[in-house]
Amino acid sequence: MTPLEVVFLVALLAKLGAELVLEALNRAHVAKRSSKLPAELEGVMSEENFNKSNRYTLAKSRFGSWELLFDALVVAAIVLSGVLPAAFETWSATFGNAAWSSALFLVVAMVVAGLPSLPFDYWSQFKIEARFGFNRSSVGLWLADKLKGTLVGLIIGFPLLWVLISLVDWIGPLWWAVGFGVMFVFQLVMMVLYPMLIIPLFNKLTPLEDGPLKTRLMAMSDKAGFKCNAIQVIDGSKRSAHSNAYFTGFGKFRRIVLYDTLIEQLGEEEIEAVLAHEIGHYKKGHIPKMLITSGLMMLAGFWIVGYLARSERFFSDFGFDPQSADIGIAFLLFGLIGGLFTFWLTPIFNVMSRKHEYEADAFARDIVGSWKPLSRALRQLSEKNLSNLQPHPAYSGFHYSHPTLLEREHSMRGD
Repeated sequence: MTPLEVVFLVALLAKLGAELVLEALNRAHVAKRSSKLPAELEGVMSEENFNKSNRYTLAKSRFGSWELLFDALVVAAIVLSGVLPAAFETWSATFGNAAWSSALFLVVAMVVAGLPSLPFDYWSQFKIEARFGFNRSSVGLWLADKLKGTLVGLIIGFPLLWVLISLVDWIGPLWWAVGFGVMFVFQLVMMVLYPMLIIPLFNKLTPLEDGPLKTRLMAMSDKAGFKCNAIQVIDGSKRSAHSNAYFTGFGKFRRIVLYDTLIEQLGEEEIEAVLAHEIGHYKKGHIPKMLITSGLMMLAGFWIVGYLARSERFFSDFGFDPQSADIGIAFLLFGLIGGLFTFWLTPIFNVMSRKHEYEADAFARDIVGSWKPLSRALRQLSEKNLSNLQPHPAYSGFHYSHPTLLEREHSMRGD
């Protein structure tokens, strides 16, 4: 093995080992507390749903551990077997080395690399989610989603990658700085276009119908100083019984999206608190803060790709001919390997995300005049979604972008 292949393998095993240990710790933590409903969760979940939640958590964790192992084997095979250099050599001999050819190879390689995970995705949806009453999708809809997702990725990804790869010839050594600018602007544009052009391909978005709920939500928005251009309802129930709400867009394009399952599960007062929480993210400036953070990470990523693309050893150590490998191959290898290193930064970003959630909770509490409506909403959603309310601290540090229910309640009460 070459030195860089050894680095890759060590990083892969370290990440896999950490993830498997975290899953094992969380399973043991849940199993140890599964015999009796803890006193602090009385009133949050019934004994029956507490037991069901533990079974759901354990089932997902066991399955997830096998999936982690399989994904690691797939990535190792792709990177170490020599299949990528051989495929690229054949592709280049057939289609040449133009920017469009490199971009198309990159898109095709990413699609093919994702194929082995499809059986796991199917099993998760139609076995585990179905067993616990969450799946509402059909095999036909699941397949249609996969096909449409692939086509959307091709239609959007191919021209974007073509531009990024072409920048090397257009700009020269500083292509990565301009490439970052292109990608960052693209991200901002997609925040506006995604709910208008992409979501309707998969789900139906409808304005929240006139009535007491809409009147209440609009009045609360005015009180919060938030001009709400649109409150929309998405038909998430056609795929899953899970519920959610989220904020999308910015400026005059901003909108709140509520899952129809959320409206089914909560009362008007609780939905108002959930909406106030989402508005809190906007009023507290969380969206630009997250954009800046992701932008800095993206800039670092582009710089690294630019640096690696100038290294002949980087390509040769992974089996590519440095004379024919291009920036597209650097992007592909970075995409396959980069996550092995950024994984260790996850707890840092989760700390930031949790701080934002606490702030949005406090904003909602102050706007509706009490912490109890949001607390009731979170409790009902936790029960309906069979949430793991007592995860192992190390596990939640790596996997929870939101505080647990009890942590959020303590914060809202000022404990």
